[in-house]
Formats: sequence, C-alpha cells, structure tokens
Amino acid sequence: MSTPIADEQEILSGEAVAIDVQPVGFLLRAAGALIDMVIGFAVYLAFTLLQIWLMTQNLLDEHLFRILQVWSLAVSFLILPITVEMATRGRSVGKLAVGGRIVRVDGGAITFRHTFIRALVGLLEIYMTLGGAAVITGALTARSQRLGDLVAGTYSQRVRTPKLDHHTPSLPPSLAEWAHLADVARLPDRLARRVSQFLATAERLSPTARTRVARELADEVAPFVAPLPAVAPEELLRGVTVLRRHREQRALTIADDRAERLTGRRVRL
Repeated sequence: MSTPIADEQEILSGEAVAIDVQPVGFLLRAAGALIDMVIGFAVYLAFTLLQIWLMTQNLLDEHLFRILQVWSLAVSFLILPITVEMATRGRSVGKLAVGGRIVRVDGGAITFRHTFIRALVGLLEIYMTLGGAAVITGALTARSQRLGDLVAGTYSQRVRTPKLDHHTPSLPPSLAEWAHLADVARLPDRLARRVSQFLATAERLSPTARTRVARELADEVAPFVAPLPAVAPEELLRGVTVLRRHREQRALTIADDRAERLTGRRVRL
C-alpha cells in the first residue's frame, strides 16, 4: 500500500490537522496584478498632471518638479501598495476583484515586513519589467508566486469559494411501505457518508459511471439492510439514506425532550 504524500496545497494547523487551501490561479492572479498596475500608473499620472499644472501657474520650479517626480514614483508604486495591503490585511483592489488575499506560506496573516519586501521587489519585477519577470516566475511556481512572494515567504490564497449545494434526497414513493418496517441502524457511518456523497454528486456523473457506482455501493449496503427491497440500486441508496437521517433526527428530538423534562429547561443538541 502506498503512503499518502502531503499535498502542496495543504497546511498543517497547530493540532497537526491538514487544512486544504487553494491558491489563486495564474491567470486570475495576473488579472489582479494588472488592475493594481493600472491603479498605480493612474495615481502617478494624476500626480504628474498636478505638478505640470502647478508649473504652468508658476507655483513650482523645475528643480522642485524633479524632486516631486521622485516622490510621486515612491508614493504610487511603493508607499501606496504597502499602505493598501496593510490596511486590508493582504487585499488590494486587484485581489478583491479576483477573490484573493496575500498570506504567509503557513497560512498566517502577513506583517509589515512581508508587505514591504513584496512591494520593494515588485518595483523591479512588475513596474521596471512591465510584469515580465512576475509572469515568468508565477508560471513556474506551483502557487503562482512571483519573485516578491518567494523572497517574502507569501502567496495569494483564494478566499472567494463557490457556495455549496445543499442536497437533501427524498424517499422514493416505491419505498414508502418498506420504510415503516425497515432496519438500517447497522449501516456503518463511513459507508453512510460515502452513500451521501454519491447521491450529492450523482447528477454530475456520466450515466455509465453513475450506474456502476450505485451498484457497487448498493452491494456494500445490502448486508446492513433488512428486509432488502427489490428496487434499483440508486433507489435503495436513496431510501436508506433518507430513512437513516429521519431516524437519527427523531432520536435527537427524543433525547432533547427527555433532557428538557429532567432539567426543566431546553437543551439544544
């Protein structure tokens, strides 16, 4: 038997529990970086136009203009990204747009040191090379990390995930009479979870795979069901899952009522 290897997208918590995290994909991250670049250049252009207007009004001389140009570059491409990332805890406008957040490689929140390193290296790999160096580095790393991320020990984690579909199977009409006398209490919890996962994803499977998996699960479930109804494998799985869930909910309700009578107050289970 092969030994499972830890996935690069897993993080171990302090209790040694593997947490599955998803980095932002290369294309989405590139789109977010492009948005941030456009904002940076827009801010720099606004400063430049303001300074040119001040020169036309004889409020600014050429030497001061050059000094303010350097200041504008520093604010637009260094101070502004650092300030935004620190204020939003790892999220800039571009990252908000693509659903990402900059975190440490261990999943923790970034600090000023991480943000400063990323912004400083970003001057070279993003603005001086127009994103060329960041694209090359991001394309060659598993988590789409640019050079600044590799130096700072960070990456962009996906924080916008699709909503889960709540699948609640219903009891097939053909099993209505069987449900009154069926015994499904011996069904192992692990097998019951596998059946529930299959029913939740059955519609997304091809007909051949759906039939095959339903038949295999039904063969595993059959020894724990009495009496065994003469129905299609998927109907059996659906009926067993619904009946087991209803009986577990009823058992919890009975225990809740008993605790209420004994203690004189409602106990939420």
